[in-house]
Amino acid sequence: MQKLGLSQSLQQKLSPQQIQFIKLLQVPTAELETRIEEELEINPALEEGEGEAEGEEPEKAEDNFEEQEYQETSGSEDEVDIKDYLRDDDYSGYKMQGDGDEDDDRDMPLPMSTSLHEQLMDQLDFLGLDEKNYTIGKQLVGSIEGDGYIRRDLEAIVNDLAFSQGIEATVEEVEAVLKKIQTFDPPGIAARNLQECLLLQLERMDNGHDIDVAVAKKIITECYDEFTKKHYQKIQKKLETEDEEFVRDAVDLIVKLNPKPGGSSAPSMVKNQYIIPDFILTNNNGKLELALNSRNAPELRISRSYTEMFKAYDKSDKKDKKLKEAVSFVKQKLDAAKWFIDAIKQRQQTLLKTMRAIVDFQYDFFLEGDETKLKPMILKDIATMIGMDISTVSRVASSKAVQTDFGIYPLKYFFSEGISTDSGEEVSSREVKQIIKDIIEAEDKNKPLSDDKLEKILNDKGYNIARRTVAKYREQLNIPVARLRKEL
Repeated sequence: MQKLGLSQSLQQKLSPQQIQFIKLLQVPTAELETRIEEELEINPALEEGEGEAEGEEPEKAEDNFEEQEYQETSGSEDEVDIKDYLRDDDYSGYKMQGDGDEDDDRDMPLPMSTSLHEQLMDQLDFLGLDEKNYTIGKQLVGSIEGDGYIRRDLEAIVNDLAFSQGIEATVEEVEAVLKKIQTFDPPGIAARNLQECLLLQLERMDNGHDIDVAVAKKIITECYDEFTKKHYQKIQKKLETEDEEFVRDAVDLIVKLNPKPGGSSAPSMVKNQYIIPDFILTNNNGKLELALNSRNAPELRISRSYTEMFKAYDKSDKKDKKLKEAVSFVKQKLDAAKWFIDAIKQRQQTLLKTMRAIVDFQYDFFLEGDETKLKPMILKDIATMIGMDISTVSRVASSKAVQTDFGIYPLKYFFSEGISTDSGEEVSSREVKQIIKDIIEAEDKNKPLSDDKLEKILNDKGYNIARRTVAKYREQLNIPVARLRKEL
């Protein structure tokens, strides 16, 4: 039996313009130019360059995109209002706060360099190997990872040679070629593990007269497990010596070796990347001045040729079907161009509003750059200050950076949880991390402090913090446990 019912539901949907704004908001400055270029390519009604309105203050965009109402054009082709598209002064051209010198827009030059693979292949060519061994060498070089290690088993490489190159080789033949590659620069290249990498570098340094190198080689070959655990007394016992200096000098030599020999060359295998700040904050005689990076203020305008099409349509016979179809197409492109320019304007306003709130909240830090003056701050704090949604603040904070007199910081750096003190005040977790770092730097390296002792010191200073939290912060600072910080 059929039934007829009535139900009521509440749904929230984002308009295409709001979605466009959201996507533009989370795009960092480094990618904004690419996004604009893409829009310029697909929309001929949008142009880049100075317009008649250059230098004028743009109309203020609504800060809260959730509350902004976009006037979406709809209806039949006969409803096209020509006057709406002939009055385009607001879109002819604009620049926003943060305009800088044209030199700021120039790309930084990329250094010319060769990749690690190219360096190794050049050295392989000088060995004068026969065709079979040269192919084995190419296979080995191709198996070297970015940090300089070969982690594939030689048996697997033998199989690769058989299936991909049609070459039958033994593990011994492959290892013989590997030994030659391990003499290449940088020292330690093509090692199969850290122990072999360190030993290769020490062998390169061994001239037969340096006692520290000889002892270091013995430590790596005979006491490697004790060395990794920093059991120096066991090393002394194995080496049958009571002279602590004898071991300390060798250990100091080992720790100066490069654990990632391919590291210096690996970055050249990919495109060099530079951090481009979205904001520039300067301290002008005690007054903080905030500006957007000029790359965030592109010069965009509506195409004059497209508005001329509307003028021609206004004077023509509006019953011409083909002309009406052309005007409908132009109208869609003009709408898209205006929406895009509006989204860019709104993006700039939102970025500045959010950053100003962060500066006001963390004013003491931005004046001096002292990390201990960072206050506990969460996304909700800034969202409440500027009257925006937390998700909007999150999009700004997760992908933007600010240039200060003390360096470039990602915005998410300033957000941290709070920890209570004995006095009832809330302090930033970043302040506690800095104190932990200072305590560890000042500790006696012969008797490094455990997490339990760090907890007690912090509690004595008035910070109510548990040992597990101390361990979490220490790990976030990339500081090893006490046993691995021990020195002779």
